[in-house]
Amino acid sequence: MHAPLHFPKLPDWGVYAAVVFALLVAALSRGERADAPPAPPPPAPGEGAVLRAATPFDPSVVIKAPPPPSATRGTAFALGAQGVWLSAAHVLEGCTQAALLVAPGRGVVAQVRLDPNSDVAVLTTIGGAEPLPSGLNLPLRVGARGFHPGFPQGKPGEATSRLLGRQTLVMRRGGPVHSARPEPVMAWAEAGRTDGLRGGLAGLSGAPVLDASGRVVGVTIAEAARRGRIYTVAPEALSAALRRAGMATPAPVQLGEPITVENYGRAADALRRDLRVAQVACLKRGA
Repeated sequence: MHAPLHFPKLPDWGVYAAVVFALLVAALSRGERADAPPAPPPPAPGEGAVLRAATPFDPSVVIKAPPPPSATRGTAFALGAQGVWLSAAHVLEGCTQAALLVAPGRGVVAQVRLDPNSDVAVLTTIGGAEPLPSGLNLPLRVGARGFHPGFPQGKPGEATSRLLGRQTLVMRRGGPVHSARPEPVMAWAEAGRTDGLRGGLAGLSGAPVLDASGRVVGVTIAEAARRGRIYTVAPEALSAALRRAGMATPAPVQLGEPITVENYGRAADALRRDLRVAQVACLKRGA
C-alpha cells in the first residue's frame, strides 16, 4: 500500500500573488485599456470663456519700444468717419510732419493727435478710405482668433493670433522702467504670419487687430518675439481714446464674409489695396 501524497502548502503571499495574476490575465484578455484621452483642440472663438474686465491685478510685462528711426514707419487704418485714422502713438511720438503713404513716393499729409493715456494716435486727413467696421463694444473670448494686417518690416504682410487674456504693458522708451506708464492691453499668442516673413514684426505697430468677422477690436502696439506674443490696446482703452479725441465709438457692423486662416492673407491684401489699411510715415521729427 502506497503512502498518500502530500503537496506542500503554499504560503499566504503566494496565494495572493496567484489571485492577482489571474485577475490581471482576465483583464488583459478582454482588451481593456485605460489610456488618457487625447488633448482637446484649442477652443473655437465662440467656445472660450468671455474675457473678464480689466483689474489692477492683471500680470505685467515690460516691452522696450523701438526708438527712432526704427519707429519712423508703421501702420494706420481707417475707423469712424472718413478721413479719421488710428495708429500707435509710439510710431509718431515727437513727429511734426506725418503722412499716409498711398503709392510709391506719394503720401497724404495727416494731422496727428497722441492720446495722453494710451498708445493710440488719431490721425486726420482731407478725405479718406471707407472705415473698417468696429467690434469695440462686443465681448471677446479667450482663444478667439485675431488678424493683424499691416506693414511688418516696412513691407505688406500680416499675422494671425489667438487671444490669451489681459495683461498690463509697461512700454519702456529708453528711460527707467518706473518712468513708463502701465497700460491695460490684450495679449495674443502668434499663430501664423505671412509666408517667408522672418524675424520681428516691427512696422506692424498701429495695425488693427480684427476678429473673425473683420471688425476692429484693438490696435497692435508691441510684440515679445521670443515669447511669440503680440500686444494690442484693449477695446475699452481704445474707446476711451476715441472719446477724448471727440469721436464716438463706432457701432458694431456684421460683415458678409468671415476672415479665416485660409483667406486672411487675401483679406489683408484687399484692405491694403483699398487703402483702408495704409503705411504711415513720420517725415520730420522735432528737435
